Amino acid sequence: MTRDWLSWHEDYDQPGSALAARLTEVQEQVRAALDRAPAGPLRMVSACAGQGRDLIPVLATHPRREEVTARLVELDRRNAATAEDAARAAGLTGVQVVVGDAALTDAYADLVPADLVLLCGVFGNVSDADVRATVGHCAALCANGGTVIWTRHRREPDLVPVICDWFAQEGFAQIAASTPAAQVGVGVHRHLGHPRRLPSGVTMFHFLPR
Repeated sequence: MTRDWLSWHEDYDQPGSALAARLTEVQEQVRAALDRAPAGPLRMVSACAGQGRDLIPVLATHPRREEVTARLVELDRRNAATAEDAARAAGLTGVQVVVGDAALTDAYADLVPADLVLLCGVFGNVSDADVRATVGHCAALCANGGTVIWTRHRREPDLVPVICDWFAQEGFAQIAASTPAAQVGVGVHRHLGHPRRLPSGVTMFHFLPR
């Protein structure tokens, strides 16, 4: 059975759910990333952005909202429409919602390297090999000093410590990582190296069948 990604979002509105806890943590980390970003225009990209809940509510109230150019890439047209409506309602003219395959490097080509890269809801739905490959591409997606925020469940086998090691190998410093006791893992890494060239025409990951 194919997962219904519209109804999947309903758990965000359930107090105490793992998704609600994840959303709170991710939004706090997005706000912190905005606070520490250098002065001037900011670029942001969000892969598999869903309804834009990770980013749009934070930007709506943040003092740097007018400095942000963001692209949210989402394959499900219903979720993308919800994100578009939320961005317009908040008056976020710098936020662009694109209906498309978030795994394709071409979806981000003209907006990277970015100051903030969101990979929330990706690493728990792809193979370990694709997680590793995507971490490697983050060195091209993310600007020097930029931040990557990602999520992954902490069920056994717990891949979160390994993912943190992979980011270190790609020149990222760990800012935060949820403990095993958390309902869901949220990782935050800052890019310390110079961004690589993002290859064109590459598929970074494939969602596993459900």
